[in-house]
Amino acid sequence: MTSYAPELPENSDKLEITLPTALELTRLGLATMVDIRQTFEVEMKGAMPDTLHIPLFEVKVMLGHALTEDEQDILDAGQPKEMDAKSFFTMINKLHNGRDHLLLCICNSGRRSVSAALMLRSLGYPKALSVAGGFQAWKKLQAASAADAAAAGTAAST
Repeated sequence: MTSYAPELPENSDKLEITLPTALELTRLGLATMVDIRQTFEVEMKGAMPDTLHIPLFEVKVMLGHALTEDEQDILDAGQPKEMDAKSFFTMINKLHNGRDHLLLCICNSGRRSVSAALMLRSLGYPKALSVAGGFQAWKKLQAASAADAAAAGTAAST
């Protein structure tokens, strides 16, 4: 399978927020993290707690967008999630409009999530952002927190 690297717009950094900021906004109830990885990626690498899973490539197909060859390869690698346009828009509208939430797109490394934020903005959801670093950044943060906790436990016992 070829690695996926979409062309990002020059101003993509204006669409990104840091993972600590995203986690704090979510904790405060001001945002919802939307994991846009494909189902098999979530199954293989793990899920983040308190995220909503909406696979990007399946949404693109559902909305009639053409997929690149790399996107199609990734889509073909897994089992599609049952989702239709009505359930997708109902879910997004409840979050974005009903709860006035930021939609924080997160993928594996932070590249596809910029595309997802751009797509949501083009669909009329201006509060869509990308979480820089993605799931990999979250895993590093979890590992660092575990190491800090272990170090604190060792220091307390000496």
